[in-house]
Amino acid sequence: MPAPDDGPEDTRATGETVMRYHLCWKHRDLDGVMALYHPDVIYNDFFQNRAMALDELREYVQSSMPREPDEALEHSDRIRLDGNTAFIQYRMTLRGSQGLVSFRASEAITVRDGLIWRVNEYASLVHERPPSPEGQGSLRPAVSRLGLSARQLSFMAQDLQTYFEHQQPWLDPELDLQEVARACGYTRNQMSYLLNQVLGQSFYRYVNQARLRHVLAAMDVANAPVKVDELAFSAGFNSISAFYSCFRQHTGQSPKAYAKQISLRARTQDAP
Repeated sequence: MPAPDDGPEDTRATGETVMRYHLCWKHRDLDGVMALYHPDVIYNDFFQNRAMALDELREYVQSSMPREPDEALEHSDRIRLDGNTAFIQYRMTLRGSQGLVSFRASEAITVRDGLIWRVNEYASLVHERPPSPEGQGSLRPAVSRLGLSARQLSFMAQDLQTYFEHQQPWLDPELDLQEVARACGYTRNQMSYLLNQVLGQSFYRYVNQARLRHVLAAMDVANAPVKVDELAFSAGFNSISAFYSCFRQHTGQSPKAYAKQISLRARTQDAP
């Protein structure tokens, strides 16, 4: 990264302190970061809408700092100095449940007595989808004001998946977003943001896909012809039209054609 701008002695000292601070972040030196905070530091994270004092910062820094080999913090511009305040821009990349998730961020950092006294951080979340089969990736920027960091979004996705796998909440035809958010320990808005902005699907699509997987699993192991409509209702579908639409979108077939295919495959396997 380029050296800080030249200037008066106090300006250079500010630049040197901020350079050490962000090198500690980049090299994942938690103790080094903490040693550079002033005892009266206030850290304003406007992405999460939080203001933190020194006693809250160690846990915050540890949870936000890159840890995995493909996680990184890269500066996108030189340090800009104005007296005892420095301005920087960088990109933080963390591993999320759906691939790498990144922040584009800028910070205004004020130094007092050679230590970081104030930090005002402004960030926007960028979700990077894995490349499509045609090799075309995509970026979708979205700014969250819901108290979620990239790593927290990853944890949320894991919590949601675990809840669905272990509790099978989709079996309840009255299941709604508020109940799922409450059971996972998040707000309704946070869960809605995860589904729509990160996972890229609506709540009802996510739930109906879980219901459909339940139906397909039951059809695959059935020893006798099954009444598909009854399976749909037992899996939590409360509308046959919604079930048929979801089934065709997922399999490209009607339930009747899919069941016939299973039956033919079974007879072929049983034939001498």
